[in-house]
Amino acid sequence: MYMTEERRVSDSSVEIVHLIRPNHMNAAGRLFGGRLMEWLDEVAGMVAMRHTRSNVITASVDNLRFIHGAYNGEMVVIVGKVTYVGNTSLEVRVDTYVEHLENGMRHPINRAYFTMVALDENDKPKRVPRLILEKEAEKAEWEAAEKRREMRMLRRKEGF
Repeated sequence: MYMTEERRVSDSSVEIVHLIRPNHMNAAGRLFGGRLMEWLDEVAGMVAMRHTRSNVITASVDNLRFIHGAYNGEMVVIVGKVTYVGNTSLEVRVDTYVEHLENGMRHPINRAYFTMVALDENDKPKRVPRLILEKEAEKAEWEAAEKRREMRMLRRKEGF
């Protein structure tokens, strides 16, 4: 009998911290958006690899919004988690915060949703483990992910 693999959201969550240094800055004195996008893609990839226990590729990025800048000497915290799984793909939500040293408070500066595809040993898409939703917030995120997926499908159909 074949058992379907399942994982919890917490099984694959990732949190990394970067200290913003001068080499991370753009000409305007803020964290370079391209550098942040690289870090976000790495976190999304690590989350997807943990969930699928395989190699993955980035298929798309949705809702990449720069809410606020980050500056030299600030700590940037990037948190990723699985929000939805399909057959061979999964959606990973990646949130970015600036953590203030004086009080430990985190303020959001970015959010993005990555669609990642799991690959087998021949670099062909493979089935991903199901997602166990334990909390109401996880169920709400799944429902929102279904709407984002519908929008992606519609955009693809329309040639976007």
